Amino acid sequence: MTQRRLAEVAAKVGVSEATVSRVLNGKPGVSDATRSAVLTALDVLGYERPTQLRGERARLVGLVLPELQNPIFPAFADVVGNALAQRGFTPVLCTRTAGGVTEAEYLELLLEQHVSGIVFAGGLYAQKDASHGHYQQMMSRKLPAVLVNAAIDDLAFPRVSCDDAVAVEQAYGHLVSLGHKRIGAVLGPPDHVPSLRKLQAIEKCGGAVVEHAMFSLEGGQAAATKLVQRGVTAIICASDPLALGAIRAVRRAGLDVPKDVSIIGYDDSAFMTCTDPPLTTVRQPIEAMGRAAVELLANQISGNAVAPDELLFEPELVVRASTAPAR
Repeated sequence: MTQRRLAEVAAKVGVSEATVSRVLNGKPGVSDATRSAVLTALDVLGYERPTQLRGERARLVGLVLPELQNPIFPAFADVVGNALAQRGFTPVLCTRTAGGVTEAEYLELLLEQHVSGIVFAGGLYAQKDASHGHYQQMMSRKLPAVLVNAAIDDLAFPRVSCDDAVAVEQAYGHLVSLGHKRIGAVLGPPDHVPSLRKLQAIEKCGGAVVEHAMFSLEGGQAAATKLVQRGVTAIICASDPLALGAIRAVRRAGLDVPKDVSIIGYDDSAFMTCTDPPLTTVRQPIEAMGRAAVELLANQISGNAVAPDELLFEPELVVRASTAPAR
């Protein structure tokens, strides 16, 4: 390692360059805590560990998210990051973007950094038609991991999910109680497992006019425009951004929310009390889900057996001003 990099690592940890050098060369006279801090600093700064030290996993944990535009994901990252820090782990945030670094490429980068484990939220495991080879690679390496929200069936990882069926029952029941009979729904892509679960629940509740969309405000607007043209008086959406797009679609059609069309979102992400009108939505308990995900991961990292089961968390309907009795 160059003198400049040696100095950078020393400054990061708050020790002398000589101490860093002793750690890198495997020499005695350094406490376990200092040695661990130096190795973690190497990982954080993106420097490779010396060959003889690469067998040890760092106290780094990957947190892989699909996006940061939907406020629910930064909120989840905040919960997970705090819970990891309390256990002495450093989160490494990886965010997928269109045309950017893929989930599989992020996995390679995280493996190079010798992460102790990975928490995935909203990943490709939730899309039936996506490539899942990198998850098989993780399973073969026995890398500790937790998947947040519904996944395809053949991945042997523990999962932490919000109960999509209960979320639909709450939203649908609220609209029926308001006298709505012509109900629409804007769900995610047809191969999206949480959306498929919501679709099954909708059918059990009595059915709805369904449109699928990409998870964005624009996707919600396009799908809701079709639903409004088909005469629905209420729309259940699979995310809050989709619901905001639906509100825009209703207004572009010259109608009013909630007087003409009621809208329900899903997540209860930040600022939904500040929208016009304030959004009725189904709240995901992200605090409890995030902490459960970290606990499951920490148990795996410690070598404890963790069953590849799905923990289902109960959502909560939050009634605000975007729903009203049917006209």
